[in-house]
Amino acid sequence: MNDFKDIAYREISEYLNECDLKEIDAASSLILKSINNGGRVHLTGIGKPSYVAKYMASLLSSLGIPSYFLDTVEAVHGSLGQVKQDDVVIAISNSGETIELLTSIHALLKLNNNLISVTRNSDSSLAKLSKVHIKAGVNKEGDVINKPPRLSIISEMLALQILSLKLQDEINLNVDNYKMYHPAGSIGKSLKV
Repeated sequence: MNDFKDIAYREISEYLNECDLKEIDAASSLILKSINNGGRVHLTGIGKPSYVAKYMASLLSSLGIPSYFLDTVEAVHGSLGQVKQDDVVIAISNSGETIELLTSIHALLKLNNNLISVTRNSDSSLAKLSKVHIKAGVNKEGDVINKPPRLSIISEMLALQILSLKLQDEINLNVDNYKMYHPAGSIGKSLKV
């Protein structure tokens, strides 16, 4: 357990130190241009990154940015209809080479939307297809197998959290409009002052 903590501290610290804010700025600009023209954001991924995509779609929606989870497999079986021209798709994949995801991305790009990728590999197929690539990855996952996605998922989440904060600043989110998007639960209750 101590080994994991040490590896996690090193890997995440290294990622945060190397995180390229120019990539975040470019992704934010693409998203803001789209939503200012009535577009939406769709987040997708296969396996563990799909859970990151679901969470981030929910978080961005709570900030007032119209965002939806796009099931990668269902996309090529009819769900592509939820994506319109000039929408933004954020595709999350550690390797950037997942076959099912790339199949969906090739179909999505025919709809003329804007692709942002989040991968560890800037030279991956997914990164090369993207208008904007956000590098997020680690060298070690934190265990002896070094395969189960642990720390790579955290780096993807951190990259997208930084993007969400940039967007929050750009749209001038304040307590009043956040309250409109999140009126219930403990958060909603805490906003009723």
